[in-house]
Amino acid sequence: MTQLSVNINKVATLRNARGGNVPDLLQVARDCERFGAQGITVHPRPDERHIRYRDVYELREIVTTEFNIEGNPSPEFMRLVEQVRPHQVTLVPDAPDALTSDAGWDVAAHRDFLSDILAALHEWGIRSSIFVGTDLENLDEAARLGTQRVELYTEPYARLYPEGPEAAVAPFARAAVHATSLGLGLNAGHDLSLENLRYFSEQLPQLAEVSIGHALISDALYLGLEETIRRYRACLVR
Repeated sequence: MTQLSVNINKVATLRNARGGNVPDLLQVARDCERFGAQGITVHPRPDERHIRYRDVYELREIVTTEFNIEGNPSPEFMRLVEQVRPHQVTLVPDAPDALTSDAGWDVAAHRDFLSDILAALHEWGIRSSIFVGTDLENLDEAARLGTQRVELYTEPYARLYPEGPEAAVAPFARAAVHATSLGLGLNAGHDLSLENLRYFSEQLPQLAEVSIGHALISDALYLGLEETIRRYRACLVR
């Protein structure tokens, strides 16, 4: 079964809007796990507009499922993950001022840089994942670099899904087959929701993990966190 990792960035955004500690990020992480989430994801950015670096250290002390840290591997980011030693680090090529991640890596263009980063993660015993699109040659490059997983950037799927699910998922299904043939573990994330997740999961049986934040936390405002996590996990059962 595909694992659900809940990205709690939006909870930190709400907390930071007023200062203080409401909502309590650590308690939300505990509750996500208690309600069935199989992982917690955070994506700290240099301006700390949502997840703060301090949060990452505190979360590492209390997360009992898989802890996944996403981000652009700047020197500061790499110092953080070396000290925290999460279970997984997902490398994302977003600019410091990016509103949200909007593209995967061109692996060939960043081969030397990514190679050094992957070597460090492997030395520290951290599973590596590279955020990518569906280009098959790019997946070949990722496998040659030695990453353990790739995370498919699913915004194009989510955008096209209302117009035609089969066409929207087709490049992702091809990429999934190709990635697994290369020995890569397969993750996915970005704009997956209760509307489109079940179909995506059914068409990509190779999926090891999805990371979902914005839609899940938004749904929780209406459904409650426990019911929301139950529904997302139900979408992943095959």
